[in-house]
Amino acid sequence: MGKVELLVARADAGLGADLGVRGDVAAPFIGLTARDGLDRYTRRDLRREEIAIAREFHGGAMWPYAAAAFGGFALWLALFPLAVYALVSLPLACLIACVLATGGYVTSHEAMHSNIARIGEKRRWLNEAVGAVSTIPIVFPFGMARLMHLEHHYHCNDPVRDPDYTDEAPNALLALWKTWYNRQPGVDGSIHHYKRILGEMATSEAERALKETMALQMMFMAVLFALAWSGHALAAAAVWWLPRHVGLSYIRFYLSWAPHHPREGQTGRYENTRVFKSRLGHVMSMGMETHLVHHLYPGIPNHRTKRAFYALREVLAARGVDVSPLGKG
Repeated sequence: MGKVELLVARADAGLGADLGVRGDVAAPFIGLTARDGLDRYTRRDLRREEIAIAREFHGGAMWPYAAAAFGGFALWLALFPLAVYALVSLPLACLIACVLATGGYVTSHEAMHSNIARIGEKRRWLNEAVGAVSTIPIVFPFGMARLMHLEHHYHCNDPVRDPDYTDEAPNALLALWKTWYNRQPGVDGSIHHYKRILGEMATSEAERALKETMALQMMFMAVLFALAWSGHALAAAAVWWLPRHVGLSYIRFYLSWAPHHPREGQTGRYENTRVFKSRLGHVMSMGMETHLVHHLYPGIPNHRTKRAFYALREVLAARGVDVSPLGKG
């Protein structure tokens, strides 16, 4: 079993496991230092109630994620000839591709946590296939995406070890700007931190993730060049280049900045992710208003985190979580 399998197995197999794995050494998965003023007996009782409630929202039918992943990928591929032969207008093709590129991260996210099929299950291949096709439109190979996302969970809001810490900004406008700025050449942005963290991991999975990233980026450039060379540069830009950048910015804003701002010093279990109200609503924010539930229990699928949040609302409030932005449901 490789490191990525160890990480997934220990992080996702249990209900809110308090241990993660770094290398071959068991280490605290999340900070449990109490800052809520509660005595340990109260915290213990609340924790038991929390786990009992969360258990109700684990599992369920996950085939819609697989259907969305493969259907979305097929539609995205079809947009290339449709745009090239003007069967679909470039603005419409671009809009559809932006939705598919962004939404693909949601299906891949479930695969990152093995929510479609666990290690050792017969349908494990489906979990990996969903993850693999979902992130191609944003040119972010699944191996890299999974390793970095799990590291984010283990070291959430750590300025050095959280791969997504570079997305932090004092306000939403600057956060949106950083989603673009961090991808510019010569900027010490996300990709540089990803490469540094992968180098520090020094595992076969990390090495393979770097190779997969280079291969996918080369394919991306080759497709764009070929389409441009054949006189279809606008189609290439509308279907892949622009949707990739729109998708990455949308994802980094809503999945990274919005639920974790402000990051500095917020590393505890109940403080590293905040509850917030999105102007675009729950669906358009990809369920990130209740992203706290995901960090507490990664095994709860994205489509069930909202209901899980309202079921857990009073327990979370007792643990010091500010649940007021979403009201009582």
